[in-house]
Amino acid sequence: MPSANYRSLLRTPGAAAFFLPASLGRVGIAMTSLGIVWLVHSHTGTFAAAGLVGGAFAVTEALGAPQVARLVERFGQTRVLPPALLAHALAVAALVSLVALDATNALLAVGGALVGATVPQLGAMSAARWAALLRTDRAAELPTAFALESIGNAVGYLVGPTLVSTLAAAGHPVVGTVLAASLSVGGGLVFAAQRGSAPSPTVGGDDHARQDRSLLRGAVFLLMGLNLAVGVFFGAMQVSVTAFVVEHGAPGAAAPLFAVSSGSGLLAGWLYGLRRWRATPPVQLLAATGALTLGTVLLLMVGSPLGLGLVMVLTGATIPLLLVLFPVLTESTVHQSVLTQAFSWLGSAGAAGSAAAATVSGWAIDSLGPRGGFAVTATAAAAMTLQSLAGLRLLRAPGAEPTAAEPTTT
Repeated sequence: MPSANYRSLLRTPGAAAFFLPASLGRVGIAMTSLGIVWLVHSHTGTFAAAGLVGGAFAVTEALGAPQVARLVERFGQTRVLPPALLAHALAVAALVSLVALDATNALLAVGGALVGATVPQLGAMSAARWAALLRTDRAAELPTAFALESIGNAVGYLVGPTLVSTLAAAGHPVVGTVLAASLSVGGGLVFAAQRGSAPSPTVGGDDHARQDRSLLRGAVFLLMGLNLAVGVFFGAMQVSVTAFVVEHGAPGAAAPLFAVSSGSGLLAGWLYGLRRWRATPPVQLLAATGALTLGTVLLLMVGSPLGLGLVMVLTGATIPLLLVLFPVLTESTVHQSVLTQAFSWLGSAGAAGSAAAATVSGWAIDSLGPRGGFAVTATAAAAMTLQSLAGLRLLRAPGAEPTAAEPTTT
């Protein structure tokens, strides 16, 4: 059977209509956290206040996303998303107003928490739509669809932070924050308007409660652990690379290094989705985490920004493969009625890992230099490899778990 390609996926009726606005919204979402830091710092003059508000945003986003996903699966995307987007717009307006009024740091933190709690989870909802669209007759194309999602997410996090930083550096941090909200809300509204591709909501309270408990299983906890470790990798890598180039007297090299890493990741994710692989997803996961562990060990040996860049090509190319395999394995593990919740919990685990890594890697760098930070990334990668090894037995191959339309026989 020929490999699926991105063009054929986007030609699927209704696919481009939800994927493109979701991708636009993700640019805004990628701008939001950094935009808040710029906004608060520009008016308070302190990174302490900016970090406090940014931390409140991160915590409530991680805690709130699964709860919104729960409502989405109970009542449907098209009913829950519009009021959630309105709440997000009002929360951003409240934060901007508090900053303009020179509110206390405590009130600013409350504003940041409201923004985080209402961030639209367009990535989880878009992935759930791909699963609903392809699961029945075209399940073999799901890895390609999730690769496309990974590419859209990578582009969003490449364009978004650059755009908001450029606006802030030009003296327009408020414009950056408002633009982020406009893209998130605008893209989300167009996404919500595509009713035909939306998964059907769960019907019946008792049935919903039974299916909700299906998240309490070893495979889900394993995937959450993997996402937590990926978050630690991301958080530690950002701080460690910055510390490394500063130590070597080349602070301007940070941006090109991150661009090289992002570029290799985009290319690897795109190539991965162009073909179907014979190895099962758990085996692919073990191979990818093993390659990442090798790359992080090499980070401990580099002695120049050039050498660091070469190693970051390897690590950057590995991460998108993981971000494709995680939803593939999740889709094959949990019941379809709680899939959006599962995606949201994995995202929350990644966000928690990233937040924790900023503190841990900062302490390691202060104590041991940049290699101390790279040791944190190596530890996270090794943990992923060990978890992937356990997953060879625990995680099922796609299609192994019965869907609602395919009852189990005994």
